[in-house]
Amino acid sequence: MSYERSYKELIRKWKKRAQSTLIKETPLKMVDSSLVQVEKNLSEAMKIFRDEQSESEIRTESHPSTRTSMPGPLQGDGQDVSTILHFFNNLIHDEEEEEDRPSQHKIQNMGEEGHVALLGHSLAAFTAMLDTEQLRKLATRILSDTTLWLCRLFRYENGSAYFHEDEREGLVKVCRLVINARYEEYTSEGYAVFSHKQPVIYQSASGRPGLGQHLCSQLGLPLSSLCTVPCNTVFGSQHQMDIALLEKLIKEDVESGKLPLLLIANAGTPWGGHTDKLSRLRNLCDQNSMWLHVEGVNLATLALGQVTSATMAANESDSMTLTPGQWLGLPAITAVTLYRQEDPAMSLAAGLTSSSPMLKLRALPLWLSLQYLGHNEIVRKIRLATELSQLLREKLKTLASIKTLMEDEINSPVVLFMFSQETNPSNNLSVLCFWGDSAEDYSFVEKELLDSLNRWLGEQLLQQVPNTGVNVVELEDEGTCMSFSPLLTAADLGTQLEDIESLVEKLSELVRLMSSTTALRMDFRREIQQHTPTLTYVEDLGWPGLGSVRYELQAVGMDESRRQQEVEKINTELLKKLQDLDTEIIFSTGPDSGKEKDCIFVGMVTEDVNVQELVEIIASFGREIEDSGRLLENMTEVVRKGILEAELQLQKDNEEKLMEEGMMRQLPLVGSVLNWFSPVQSSIKGRTFNLAAGSLDSTEGTYSTKVQTGRPPLQDTTASPSMKLPGQGLFKRPSAASDSLSEPNSAEQTPSQPPPEEDSHTESDAAFQTISESPVQTDTQVEPDVVEEAEGQPESQEMDHQVQTD
Repeated sequence: MSYERSYKELIRKWKKRAQSTLIKETPLKMVDSSLVQVEKNLSEAMKIFRDEQSESEIRTESHPSTRTSMPGPLQGDGQDVSTILHFFNNLIHDEEEEEDRPSQHKIQNMGEEGHVALLGHSLAAFTAMLDTEQLRKLATRILSDTTLWLCRLFRYENGSAYFHEDEREGLVKVCRLVINARYEEYTSEGYAVFSHKQPVIYQSASGRPGLGQHLCSQLGLPLSSLCTVPCNTVFGSQHQMDIALLEKLIKEDVESGKLPLLLIANAGTPWGGHTDKLSRLRNLCDQNSMWLHVEGVNLATLALGQVTSATMAANESDSMTLTPGQWLGLPAITAVTLYRQEDPAMSLAAGLTSSSPMLKLRALPLWLSLQYLGHNEIVRKIRLATELSQLLREKLKTLASIKTLMEDEINSPVVLFMFSQETNPSNNLSVLCFWGDSAEDYSFVEKELLDSLNRWLGEQLLQQVPNTGVNVVELEDEGTCMSFSPLLTAADLGTQLEDIESLVEKLSELVRLMSSTTALRMDFRREIQQHTPTLTYVEDLGWPGLGSVRYELQAVGMDESRRQQEVEKINTELLKKLQDLDTEIIFSTGPDSGKEKDCIFVGMVTEDVNVQELVEIIASFGREIEDSGRLLENMTEVVRKGILEAELQLQKDNEEKLMEEGMMRQLPLVGSVLNWFSPVQSSIKGRTFNLAAGSLDSTEGTYSTKVQTGRPPLQDTTASPSMKLPGQGLFKRPSAASDSLSEPNSAEQTPSQPPPEEDSHTESDAAFQTISESPVQTDTQVEPDVVEEAEGQPESQEMDHQVQTD
């Protein structure tokens, strides 16, 4: 495989460096064989993890099932490495029950540079076998090389580097460094020095959530030592730190006896990508002897040839945190904090440097990855991310009802956009704000609806175009919007320019669907109000679809608990019936977190949907379900009374039969002999139980004619409300083309064509049950011609049956 060749190339480079500099005294053959074995083991492990076997093939007799929360017993003789890796692979897939999990995507799209990074972790563990002196020299060389490359790559001169797993850990160490530098007696007195001058840490309101609280917790400072600076609200960007207010806060803290310690600025906020005015912040920090720390995704653009002046000012900061693993798509790569400090004793006291060689070897995976990629490939990856952002920003300007944010930072690699009807005045959401008289009510309703629509839009984009990595973010001022940050996702997901085209195409389709839905939402409410009190419109601003409706029970005189149960039952059956329709409209129970229950939520609709027909069908289906339930209750009562009456009639007929035939004929053997010698003509007639009428009728008429008279004709007089012309969908408005086609079709039907013959032996709608034990001893036969003639006559005319008795 290609990554195996890269491993061998790295091993050859390692041998060459070992021969020339670091491990000359070690026998070369022993080191070479060990490195080759490390490379071989990692290659075999990656082959197993990338094997696309099915779950049934993985779980064989040698690899038992692992779907259990309890660990199995430890094998006495141990297991081979292949079995253990298969077991570990099963554990990974057991945790990935959902589809399109990010961990699955990372494993599938990890390139050769990802395997090189994993090799670095294996080699870092391998170096623990070296002796102390060799390990110290090796770790120092790797740390110095990586620091030099990063400082030159991101234009941070005369800097030192601290490698850490947690992205916040570097800032914690920097704060300790500043505390040791500003409080001379901190080493001897500790936290007691804070009683004289309390330190203050300033951060932007648009910064990383929870960062300030984490700093206070790790440093043992009270939350009063954290000062959150608001962003601009009148001039400039709404997400940039308000420098005038910051200067005022610093002055107040100095006057109250506090010590301004450190300022955390942004070069690309976590979701919006906003950059503070770093040059002015640098001057303000110099005036107050404060430490300036910068972090953000825009720091990656320092590696490009052309950098904006706002981002370029970051290289004048005292420290900054980089995440090259995210920017370059490298798994398990530590974050890096670059800082400037001339006194090594201060850095050692703060924990930024260490004498432990193993801690220095945290840089080994990044050391390998940077050499494997090279300067050109690193720049190409970062430039591709910026090009993706610029392309999407240009494409979004051509879409109606899409609003792009951050217009004051057009060079930011982060794109923020949202669905907004402000760009399409003909379909404004303000028409939906029908309740409330104040402007605040209108603004609240419009914002809630926009948030729900944008939340749905972001979820659809994430599902249908997952390679773009679009995320849904919540901003304080703008509300819900979509964020596209390719510097954090493109290298990992493999996003290309073609994916942006697919994103824009899918976004255009979804926007048309959302625009048509918002345009018809008012019509939907108006049509439901015309069906009051049968239907009730339920207002749910968190639902992005057409709206929600509830069918109300029309029965009176029912207690509230019973009525609520019946309403829930009817709406549940109504939802199932609507879901069975052949239509593109989605009917559901609404969001799980919604407050409204027992409602039918109608999803997104196209512009050609006939809302009036939709509401009428919902109302008609609801009435059918309610009527069928009421008919079932009435029939239950009728059948119960009819059964009681039938039992009394049977008992009476049995008594009369006993009186007519006598006791002797009731005996099994004697009665058969007597009936053979002397047959008895019983006067007891049979009975039928009519379920529809709930009455007992005689069977004499049935057996005399063999025709059940008085049955209703099988004619479906009620036309379905959903009948459509050929080729026309359900709930669609009839177009001009369909109207023109309907006339010749109706003209083609000539009146001379006879209608299709109906089956004369169709079963009757009313169910009858014969409960008599002694049928009538009569055999009748009906003339066939007469029966056909009788069936063809209307019900209003009398049927003249000619009956011939045998």
